[in-house]
Amino acid sequence: MKGHFPIDKFSSLRTPFYYYDTEVLRNTLNCIRAEVARYENFVVHYAVKANVNPKVLTIIRENGLGADCVSGGEIQAAIKAGFPANKIVFAGVGKADWEINLGLDYNIFCFNVESVPELEVINELAAERGKIANVAFRINPDVGAHTHANITTGLAENKFGISMQDMEHVIELAAEMQHVNFVGLHFHIGSQILDMGDFVALCNRINELQEKLDARGIRIEHINVGGGLGIDYHHPNRQSIPDFSAYFKTYATHLKLRAYQKLHFELGRAVVGQCGSLIARVLYVKQGTNKQFAILDAGMTDLIRPALYQAYHKIENISSEASVETYDVVGPVCESSDVFGKSVDLNGVKRGDFLALRSAGAYGEIMASQYNCRTLPQGYLSDEFM
Repeated sequence: MKGHFPIDKFSSLRTPFYYYDTEVLRNTLNCIRAEVARYENFVVHYAVKANVNPKVLTIIRENGLGADCVSGGEIQAAIKAGFPANKIVFAGVGKADWEINLGLDYNIFCFNVESVPELEVINELAAERGKIANVAFRINPDVGAHTHANITTGLAENKFGISMQDMEHVIELAAEMQHVNFVGLHFHIGSQILDMGDFVALCNRINELQEKLDARGIRIEHINVGGGLGIDYHHPNRQSIPDFSAYFKTYATHLKLRAYQKLHFELGRAVVGQCGSLIARVLYVKQGTNKQFAILDAGMTDLIRPALYQAYHKIENISSEASVETYDVVGPVCESSDVFGKSVDLNGVKRGDFLALRSAGAYGEIMASQYNCRTLPQGYLSDEFM
């Protein structure tokens, strides 16, 4: 079954563009809110890096989520979209001074700190402003995730976080500093995770660390487990909303949360992934020696995931009900990696047809570039076509 698109209203728009189905987005957010309501101490932040379209951000903010930011620009985008500063967390392995100062000026809820040098800089910059910065330490738990190597972040070999053996030392350092307030621990093991066992392994590791800290009399108010929940790229219609029930229940069951603690999540792809599609026109159908190519006006500059991660996106010819044929679906960029899919079965394609590359709401528009001097794609909400 294909998705539902108002293609009669697409003809006046310049392609390629991103189309966001607000019904899918709002249904996803409703599901998140309903599941989180089962647990009084769960807090969800939206990982802004997944999609920073201002209209999408506004809908997410209206549904009460906080914001997880990894740059000063994302903090600015979140503030502009109306997210309260006291619901913004700031992560990232390389925070520049101006970005830290921005967070201090806005009095954001927390900095997720990834190294001792960063902690020292935050303390110095906060001192210059006469402020005290809340900090949580991102701990690298050395827990693997069943996902692509480029989006695994919780192994000791990765650049992210503070090693477990250094955790207590860093907490002691923070206690000696006058302008930081240690409030919690932060973790994130990767992205596009569908095996709940990976999250169980993280819970077990956090339980071990908490027992060590308890023995030292160190009290942790906030535990942040990051995000990572994946989506079904193969069946965007059948599985338009991820299994949030299983996800949150996994943590409720396996993480030994203290009564005074709050558990924070940073979901990105799971929130916006399925609501977005990249809409492109067919420029040419080219007959090769052994195959035929559907050449689109969209390329890797508009959706880089297939080229970068060899990622799969379901492709639909939303203009045609003709008999199915097989194509390599490619873009116009002068790179051999500018391929969206090989041996893709599509309803017969002709010049001018609209193709939809599904499940592109996360890491699509936000990662677009102007390589080859191409124009950045616009983003439109389904509400705008009503």
